[in-house]
Amino acid sequence: MNTTSIKPTVFVVDDEPGMRKSLDRLLRSAGLQAECFGNAETFLREYDPGRPGCLILDVCMDHMTGLELQKELNARRILLPTIVISGYADVPNVVKAVKGGAVDFLEKPFNDELLLERVQQAIRLDQRQRMEAVRASATEARLRSLTPRETQVMELLVAGRRTKQIAYDLNISPKTADIHRAHVLEKMKVDTVVDLVRLVHDLPD
Repeated sequence: MNTTSIKPTVFVVDDEPGMRKSLDRLLRSAGLQAECFGNAETFLREYDPGRPGCLILDVCMDHMTGLELQKELNARRILLPTIVISGYADVPNVVKAVKGGAVDFLEKPFNDELLLERVQQAIRLDQRQRMEAVRASATEARLRSLTPRETQVMELLVAGRRTKQIAYDLNISPKTADIHRAHVLEKMKVDTVVDLVRLVHDLPD
């Protein structure tokens, strides 16, 4: 799914109706699209990871807490930038939220302008992450197009081996090594070995 043309949504998960209503009104007044959920379970059931945006998440909720939802999203590899909010910013919860990848932790009542600023930062982060994921997916598809021998040559190129060294390592002629090198660069859609190294090193672990 191409998410670049989809308007970002700010997803709000908070079990306080008044807070959901207040946040919905604030976000919409700033021209943002918002969707509110009264509990973590409903959000998990209805959220489509293909939809861009960010998450405003309350810590203290019945059944599944905000930190438990954050942990579940991480387990599912859903990298939705999250702003955690709470009626009291106790240190253990702050530490857990930040370690879980939250972009910020705001204590209620928070400054509206500060929240909106953090939301815009989170949306920009989500856009960058999604663009990087698209590039990584394209690179991985190119890697899969390499033959086993081309993969060996590519790995040696990335390791800094010269063509003559590659030929010796693989027990092939320098001319054959040169042909494989050219095919690797062509299939990976790069012009130089430097570009190839940069491309491969930029892949996520």
